[in-house]
Amino acid sequence: MIQYIVIIYVQVSAHCDILYFFVETGVFMQLPLTFADTMDEIGKAILSFNSISDVLDVLLVAFVIYSAIKLIRETRAIQLAKGFVLLTVIYAAVYLLHMQVSTYMFSMVFSNLLLVLVIIFSPEIRHALESVGRSSVSNFNFFGFKNSEDIHRQEEQVKMVNAVTKACADMSDKKIGALMVFEKESILGEIIHTGTPVDAEISAELIGNIFYPKAPLHDGAAVIREARVAAAGCILPLTQNNNVSSELGTRHRAAIGLSEQTDALVVVVSEETGAISVAQKGNLRRGLSSGDLRELLLQNFTTSANEEDNKWKKLLKGRQKHEDK
Repeated sequence: MIQYIVIIYVQVSAHCDILYFFVETGVFMQLPLTFADTMDEIGKAILSFNSISDVLDVLLVAFVIYSAIKLIRETRAIQLAKGFVLLTVIYAAVYLLHMQVSTYMFSMVFSNLLLVLVIIFSPEIRHALESVGRSSVSNFNFFGFKNSEDIHRQEEQVKMVNAVTKACADMSDKKIGALMVFEKESILGEIIHTGTPVDAEISAELIGNIFYPKAPLHDGAAVIREARVAAAGCILPLTQNNNVSSELGTRHRAAIGLSEQTDALVVVVSEETGAISVAQKGNLRRGLSSGDLRELLLQNFTTSANEEDNKWKKLLKGRQKHEDK
């Protein structure tokens, strides 16, 4: 991917004379060049790299573009991005065809392009800023030391796993249906908005009350974000996979459907059999025990906090073996 970014960069930075801006619209287009001219310009621009700042500039642009693609790739924002690209292509076409009315209409939208993008991608932008804010300086140290924030987050995750495991075990014994969604990288704001906001500290008792058969929110899904119950009674999209077993009910189909569209982990407790299932990446694991569920949740929500420690443990272990020899 970086080679394409380098080409784009050198074309823009070294030969801005082949670009022009639409003063009336604020959108730029590149004038057509022959293939030979393009390759000649690219070669000259690459040879013009004469400082470390150029390399750092390219790496920064590559990182920004890669981060943006990674941010929207696994969310519904990718559909919005495709629609925006399509509108841009249509705008270019109507401008080249000198369709005045259509050009004016599109120019009204693209003249406030930055504001439009902020409004459309506000959930993704907020999620990105929150991710940056959660990344403390200690995450980049080379000694693997944890600060109090990391330790507290780890404790909250373990507490969440224990509460969910206990609640699922109780509901499984009593054959109480449940549907719980654990948010990961993909933003589930649209799903949360379909339910009732809760924003409460998670506990086995709270989960039991939410999914109590006579409770008003027991039919929907509970969304868990950052070890807290963000909302309950949420509506999930059903899977469109025709190969799903006919034995599965609405809860299981909804769990598979959401896991196909996002990277969320979805836990289901069957109301008929009491069986515990987990949907992830479009796959459904059925008949899990409470111990299996706990181990799976720990792997998904606590391993990242221990990765640095494990890396240094392996390094020190290898060094010790080398010294023993």
